Amino acid sequence: MAQSLVKLVSVFALSASAVGVAQAQDTKIALGMSGWTGFAPLTLADKAGIFKKNGLDVELKMIPQKDRHLALASGSIQCAATTVETHVAWNANGVPITQIFQMDKSYGADGIAVRNDVKSFADLKGKTVAVSAPGTAPYFGLAWMLSKNGMSMKDVKLVSLEPQPAAQAFVAGQNDAAMTYEPYLSTVRANPQAGKILATTLDYPMVMDTVGCDPKWLKANPKAAAALTKSYFDALEMVKAEPAKANELMGSAVKQSGEAFAKSSAYLRWQDHAANQKFFAGEIQDFMKQAAAILLEAGVIRKLPDDYSAMVDTQFIK
Repeated sequence: MAQSLVKLVSVFALSASAVGVAQAQDTKIALGMSGWTGFAPLTLADKAGIFKKNGLDVELKMIPQKDRHLALASGSIQCAATTVETHVAWNANGVPITQIFQMDKSYGADGIAVRNDVKSFADLKGKTVAVSAPGTAPYFGLAWMLSKNGMSMKDVKLVSLEPQPAAQAFVAGQNDAAMTYEPYLSTVRANPQAGKILATTLDYPMVMDTVGCDPKWLKANPKAAAALTKSYFDALEMVKAEPAKANELMGSAVKQSGEAFAKSSAYLRWQDHAANQKFFAGEIQDFMKQAAAILLEAGVIRKLPDDYSAMVDTQFIK
């Protein structure tokens, strides 16, 4: 009888395991992102099996920020990781997306590199700045910094380059300045002869990232959205519990060693459950309104959004 009971329990255990795998295979999410250090917990959730454990089959698609909304609009991705102001721009330009959790805040991980003879933003007038296309975080960051110094994008000459090639070109002697972020900003930090970092998000705190999903998909898949949110928080727990292993896994996605990745991530703060609750309680709404004004001034959006509350759904972080 005892042996039969053991066998029965074993059968049920195997069946439950099989069901779990089936659920992971059934609940598919394609999520657009980039190699930005702040998004790395998503990579960790993928590589460490956290998504699968939470019943998800997630495909992380590396898509440039300037193209991510097109993938969302076409339905090739259901969710995307990007900066808060980019969510605002997408919504304002007719691509609805609802933010469900915050990933990170930049503490010096985004910045503008300049030649050593540039002493202030005023010295950038008429200079050539390499920066990503309109609608991206670097473009917004440059617009924000210039605005805070009484200038606008019209005061500089723009060269369209993504963060990695922008940093590489700057170190190679091209352009007068470059707007970039980690891990590529560290390329500039490691080559002081090429120039210096004029300002970062320590001086201008305006880079914060969230994960958002298509509103229709979100309404149809609340359990998957909850599991996606939980997976992010589980990944942060792994970073705390097994930092060496976690850093190696996260660094591998951007061809960095665990040690190099740890140095890059020191310039940002991943946001845990408590930080998320605080952020969504009011801070995000205030920032979105400030960001929208800068986006309008920079010509990224044509009019201010009608409804900021529709851009946020807090049920998954409660």
